[in-house]
Amino acid sequence: MHSPARASAASLALFSGALSGLLLALVAVEVGPVVTFDRTVADGLHASAVRSPVLVRTSKVLTDWVWDPWTMRLLIAAAVVWLWTCGERALAVWAALVSAVGTAVQQGLKALVGRERPAWPDPVDSAHFASFPSGHAMTAALTVAVLLWLAARMGAGGTLWWAALGVGAVSVLGVGLTRLYLGVHWFSDVLAGWLMGLCCAAVAVLLYERWAARAARREERVVSRR
Repeated sequence: MHSPARASAASLALFSGALSGLLLALVAVEVGPVVTFDRTVADGLHASAVRSPVLVRTSKVLTDWVWDPWTMRLLIAAAVVWLWTCGERALAVWAALVSAVGTAVQQGLKALVGRERPAWPDPVDSAHFASFPSGHAMTAALTVAVLLWLAARMGAGGTLWWAALGVGAVSVLGVGLTRLYLGVHWFSDVLAGWLMGLCCAAVAVLLYERWAARAARREERVVSRR
């Protein structure tokens, strides 16, 4: 019998994975409507950015410090340490592996697709590596999903959990918007980052839940033989 957590993770993995794959294919073959929409969004936001230095500076602080991928990885590292000290060593190792694998997947996709970032005669910011998917958006989505699941599994609920959900949602959406506003990503890069981050988190949760269920059954068999 499947647990609610496994069923939800499986559904989310299937949904986000299918949309991620479709978007990857559309970007890889440069489908006209996707390219046109990306360019329209980028042009509109860049025109606003060059006229709004205060918003640009604010976006840089948020994207380079508050929601930077390394900030997200530090949050995972803090969760790993906390889980380890609480005796939840399997969960600690799992969280560390999810973060590492997510980073590897992100960089592998960037190398595979090799998409160029938006180019401007008057850029307001710059970024390195290929454009698709957005590493900031993917890392934020993956990190927030993992931390929320860990919080729920460790018993967080009520006001605390809903507050964490609110902060997480703002962070995921906010980092994507800052990348677009600063003109360093196309809209489809950010959307793919969100979807792929959720997909990686959902697959990781599904695998852990299956492992935990098998471990519980083995423990039950051992106890029953005593």
